[in-house]
Amino acid sequence: MHRRSLLAAPLLLLTPRLARAQGATPEIPSAPEARAAPAEALAPILDRAAALEPLRTVLVMKDGRRLIARSYRGASPERPANIKSASKSILAMLAGIAIDRGVLEGTDQKIAPLLEADLPDDPDPRLHAITLGHLLSMQAGLERTSGPHYGAWIASRNWVRAALDRPFVDAPGGQMLYSTGSSHLVSAILTRASGRSTLALARDWLGPIEGFSIASWERDPQGLYFGGNQMAMTPASLLAFAECTRNGGRNRAGRQVIPQEWIAQCWQVRTRSRFTGDGYGYGWFTRDIAGVTTHYGWGYGGQMLYVVPARGMSLVMTSDAGAPAGRTGHRDELHRLAGEIVAALG
Repeated sequence: MHRRSLLAAPLLLLTPRLARAQGATPEIPSAPEARAAPAEALAPILDRAAALEPLRTVLVMKDGRRLIARSYRGASPERPANIKSASKSILAMLAGIAIDRGVLEGTDQKIAPLLEADLPDDPDPRLHAITLGHLLSMQAGLERTSGPHYGAWIASRNWVRAALDRPFVDAPGGQMLYSTGSSHLVSAILTRASGRSTLALARDWLGPIEGFSIASWERDPQGLYFGGNQMAMTPASLLAFAECTRNGGRNRAGRQVIPQEWIAQCWQVRTRSRFTGDGYGYGWFTRDIAGVTTHYGWGYGGQMLYVVPARGMSLVMTSDAGAPAGRTGHRDELHRLAGEIVAALG
């Protein structure tokens, strides 16, 4: 697609593996205009959520107002946290802005010419069929660099070349193969096409979002910023980003920061996760939460951003980044918590 075409379940608490947390920080009504009634409705839900041992922060906005922020176990909504793969949702928006500004041609643009210097010596011909859209939707067809292959991949001397040198396990455009290697290639493409670092682009292009700031971001051995992982920002900053997408890409002052049509493209289901069955677009998952279509980003350990357009809601949750959230069940507990919040606010 070229530039011109851009257009609950109740929370299950006190399960055997959950321990009651001590000293949860009281909720913070962070905006003077925040309404008392919704905050009061959320308070008992967030009190019970303290039983989720890995949980660190929960922030909720509705209709442009930050209603409540709750911290647990010494965390703070104003202290940077590693948002892990939730940063893929941010990276996807940068790709759309690049298309809108003419830095990239569109989602049908082939990636091989942009990454020619890092192609294998005898490349599989299918590499020339991979498009930017395939990378964003995790449908490149290349063997995943995530999961059991992750350690070896980041131990390599050139992450871009190593990602491109993976064997094909499906044709480009086939099944979803969730791979941080694919999102890192997007970061490399943004840098090669623009002549600027991905961090510089993020600070420039997303900087007009009030409260948005990237505190730190890891780089690969060649100095490219890690596409789709190891990005630190405050939970409040992540909420500001989520709210901008909910508001059609406009900041609080009404300035169009992210093309509205691109947000719709990112939220359009193109494939599905083989692990959860949830839909996936460009850097965002989609599922029903409390009976309402919800778009979300998910990072290792339980770093979550949720956008519920029909309810005018944005939510952020951060968790201990040291343990997986999928196989432990913590991710599902966060989905249930989100469902309780959505249902309570109507």
